[in-house]
Amino acid sequence: MKAMILAAGRGERMRPLTDVMPKPLLEAGGKPLIVWHIERLARAGFTELIINHAHLGEKIEAALGDGRRFGVSIRYSAEIEALETAGGIANAMPLLGPEPFLVVNGDIFCDYDFTGLPRELGEYSAWLVLVDNPDHHPGGDFALRQGKVLDDGEHKLTFSGIGIYRPELFAAVARGAKAMLAPLLREQMAAGRVGGEHHRGLWLDVGTPERLRQLDYMLQNTSQSRMNTDEHR
Repeated sequence: MKAMILAAGRGERMRPLTDVMPKPLLEAGGKPLIVWHIERLARAGFTELIINHAHLGEKIEAALGDGRRFGVSIRYSAEIEALETAGGIANAMPLLGPEPFLVVNGDIFCDYDFTGLPRELGEYSAWLVLVDNPDHHPGGDFALRQGKVLDDGEHKLTFSGIGIYRPELFAAVARGAKAMLAPLLREQMAAGRVGGEHHRGLWLDVGTPERLRQLDYMLQNTSQSRMNTDEHR
């Protein structure tokens, strides 16, 4: 299964950091956000990656290259201006191919184990990973009931930005057009064609400088604790 990392956003809330650096290349714990994704995907066996970009996209290509040093193959889908999530995916469809594929938001940090994802979608058009609602998004996005993701429900969870999709989901989106993902998903939810799961581990939307600092502090402390443990063995 191919995997796509979404990296085309301008990162307005991250300014002034993103005036000179694309958000996926901002560092936490000693490495760029997008590299954490690439390494985790590689360990799970996802070796064919597609990365879209727009703002300062040439810096992303220069930093990551063809992916060989990470043990993967990376191809790029360049956008003149960011096309939103569905638009970016539709624009990359020639690289993604005819089979279901994984998509990961480039501006999140998550300890989700990608090896647990279903490799076959069966009756579903999409499979979403949902997480507990963060303080900045208490209302959540979607409900999860008996393995199906619904637009309405009493206890909503937050969409993590990790999902598997059939190419047909984006058939009506013209290449190069801006399009949001949520309306496409809600249409499929109404037909009972979106499955999902609840990931209860670490997840962070790294959308502001404060959250980036929070993540960096957490990762640095985790790394130091691990080093101290190893020294005393």
